[in-house]
Amino acid sequence: MGKEFREVDVAEVPVEPEQVWAAIATGPGIDSWFMGRNEVEGGVGGAVRGAFAAYEPTHPITAWDPPNRLAYGGEPERDGRRIAYEFLVEGRDGGSSVIRCVTSGFLPGDDWADEFEAMQAGGALFFRNLVEFVQHFPGRMAKPVTAFGPNVVTDWPALWAALAKEVGVEQLTVGAKVRLAGSDGAVYAVNDQTVGIRTDEGLFCFMQGFRGPLVATHHLVAPDVDAAAEEAKWTEWIAALS
Repeated sequence: MGKEFREVDVAEVPVEPEQVWAAIATGPGIDSWFMGRNEVEGGVGGAVRGAFAAYEPTHPITAWDPPNRLAYGGEPERDGRRIAYEFLVEGRDGGSSVIRCVTSGFLPGDDWADEFEAMQAGGALFFRNLVEFVQHFPGRMAKPVTAFGPNVVTDWPALWAALAKEVGVEQLTVGAKVRLAGSDGAVYAVNDQTVGIRTDEGLFCFMQGFRGPLVATHHLVAPDVDAAAEEAKWTEWIAALS
């Protein structure tokens, strides 16, 4: 069996298309809002390569039209699984841009439902990350910090409630004012499996690991970020929370 899917996300941001292009078509740009570490070999025939724990995909670039269109992926894996991304960026009067992201592909097997739900939740967060980053940190890049909790979470509502308490609110809702890691911030994204918090230090993202622990996928804008030290710190922080 399996599941064909196609998800479309659209947003307008107050930056020029060239700034959006820098965020979607360079390794440091993608690092600033997506998961793990990334590199881009530009142009049709090039590739977008990622590294997130043991997951290291290589997606061939199929369309490259700076700063308006980028498409990559779509190659089937051995089990028939495939995923493709297309970004369309349209400049508007007044220096703003409309970003349209189309994510499509196929999930094989009869147990695709849980993976599809996780993909939808994660995809919504990452697109929101892109919008937040180009809007609130224009012209800057962030360093990715990824930390995995040591425990498999068995009660996610309780975990999210603990996170809410830790950041100083009763409930995690978009727009809520919070305090995280010594800085004031605001919640900009919430769904059943993810939370995004923005402070002046960057984007702090928490995700429900697929059948596993809480995962932090942060994007820190300070120029002197020690990623290894930050990952150790957040691993300890998650362990204490969960």
